[in-house]
Amino acid sequence: FERHFSIIFNVLHLKISDYATHSVIYLCCSSLLFPGLIQREGGSMEQEMGELRRYRTQSISRGEFALSDSFYFYRKGLESIVDDQVTQRFSSEELVSWNLLTRTNHNFHYISLRLTIIWGLGVIIRYCVLFPLRITLAIIGISWLVIGTTLVGFLPNRRVKNWLSELVHLMCYRICARGLSATIQYHNKNNKPQKGGICVANHTSPIDIVILANDGCYAMVGQSHSGLMGVIQRSMVRSCPHVWFERSEMRDRHAVTSRLRAHVAAKRNLPILIFPEGTCINNTSVMMFKKGSFEIGGTIYPVAIKYDPRFGDAFWNSAKYNMVSYLLRMMTSWAIVVNVWYLPPMTRQEGEDATKFANRVKSAIAHQGGLLDMAWDGSLKRDKVKEEFKEHQQKMYSSMVVGTKARNSQEPHTESTKS
Repeated sequence: FERHFSIIFNVLHLKISDYATHSVIYLCCSSLLFPGLIQREGGSMEQEMGELRRYRTQSISRGEFALSDSFYFYRKGLESIVDDQVTQRFSSEELVSWNLLTRTNHNFHYISLRLTIIWGLGVIIRYCVLFPLRITLAIIGISWLVIGTTLVGFLPNRRVKNWLSELVHLMCYRICARGLSATIQYHNKNNKPQKGGICVANHTSPIDIVILANDGCYAMVGQSHSGLMGVIQRSMVRSCPHVWFERSEMRDRHAVTSRLRAHVAAKRNLPILIFPEGTCINNTSVMMFKKGSFEIGGTIYPVAIKYDPRFGDAFWNSAKYNMVSYLLRMMTSWAIVVNVWYLPPMTRQEGEDATKFANRVKSAIAHQGGLLDMAWDGSLKRDKVKEEFKEHQQKMYSSMVVGTKARNSQEPHTESTKS
């Protein structure tokens, strides 16, 4: 009954969203709904500078300097200012159609009486009907997770403890998923992560754990948090060998690597769940995977997670929302609709280093989830741009000026972004 109700609810929401979109298009100029701000030209630095020199005597192959070369750097700088392809991955995805959740355009508060009434009814349903039920389920799930894992932690390390720990985790995650009205579709279950393996997935939100753990238990690895998230982490580690660490502490990083190797060596342990991006991305792309997860050895089980933003924004902007306010936003959305793909297991090929292996896994996840495959480091969300990025561009240009062969790609080498 619950599944049929969820399907009917989602279909009705799509119909209403289509009506809202058509109303907006009718009143707004269609030029406001273009897909991007600028159109970038493809090609390498050498090719684009060759176009700039096309009507000049200096040839790019001769390795001579031309004043017109500066326009290449001017254009790239302006493109980044107008439409930055990196930092926009750290904010919520822009929707083409209005999903009746918020007034995203302050210039069009009022569109039509009928649409305003529909939006008002939606607010009443989400806040007065769905929200009380969801908050009740969430409180039950989180409370039982904290209490249950704490109690199981007092038991001796035997099979009974492992069995009870898996039971408590699975039960609590499924209750929490109901509290988010999560509609999850799992694909290719024959490729599910096995014990002793490493599961890697793209990272959008803390609820990624809830989504994946609804279909099986994992030993988790992640950044230590404070507040509500910290309470949950400290209780979970009592009953299951989760690994929480402080990213800024180098000693923690070395200790984590040692613990992960020992965990993978024991084939009876739960599969490890790792998010190699190291930060939440808005589910439009997959950014650079840290190579540390791929140096451990063992079998990698890639998983692609793709949320449907029409029903709710699952992205957690930790710089803007704390955990409690983020969960409240989730519980007042229409639903969390997500597809999960289990990809075939992958291992390092002969002669392949950890960086290339990480990029190969990342590309497979991006392709399956329909996400943009990006080579940039997600740590740019918190840190300044490294000097190596500037030096890389300078070296590429200087190699052309002195007449040496330029590289074909202008993307920064992943070796300069290792951490």
